[in-house]
Amino acid sequence: MKNCPGHALSNEGEYKSVEEVVAICLQDLPFYEESGGGITISGGEGMSQPDFLRELLPALKKHNLHLAIETIGYVPEDVFQELAPMFDLLLFDIKHADSKKHLAGTKVGNELIRKNFKWAIEQHIEILPRIPVIPHFNDSLDDAKLIATYLKELGLKKVQLLPFHQMDEKKYQLLHRNYAYENTKALHPEDLLSYQQIFTDQGIDCFF
Repeated sequence: MKNCPGHALSNEGEYKSVEEVVAICLQDLPFYEESGGGITISGGEGMSQPDFLRELLPALKKHNLHLAIETIGYVPEDVFQELAPMFDLLLFDIKHADSKKHLAGTKVGNELIRKNFKWAIEQHIEILPRIPVIPHFNDSLDDAKLIATYLKELGLKKVQLLPFHQMDEKKYQLLHRNYAYENTKALHPEDLLSYQQIFTDQGIDCFF
């Protein structure tokens, strides 16, 4: 590698054309048909490569595949409003209802996220809100109450909790970056029963 003569670092991932990605997805077509599943665009932010998605999504839809995307909604409004309706399901992460706390934890406010989230609801796009429950960021019962109230005001009836895990620690080590949660204990569903109950009390189906 030009930038690392000692080969201590290596590139991960491959370049694929739209045609190659579609061909790979179609290898599991019998499984999709039997299970009722489909394709999920993941990330990072699934909408971070809009040009590729503009070509990929119609190509997949030709085969009547169910399409979902994992998104945090921090996407320019015009891009979000173009791409979101092309999916059958938005797996939409909600990290915090309080913009100041969102800014403190993620370095961006949640105003744009709120706009895109509300717009998708108004367009009757199917959405599954998901809350990554992170220690010292959004794991308190007060945090849960704020998010539950926010979701209820928008008329949402379902939310998924994603308990904090340590699967990203190795990535930080490979990047030689400090990992702020290095000594933080992972969360498990049994740790979040009171958190879950906050949503249940608001009439929201809350599951892991």
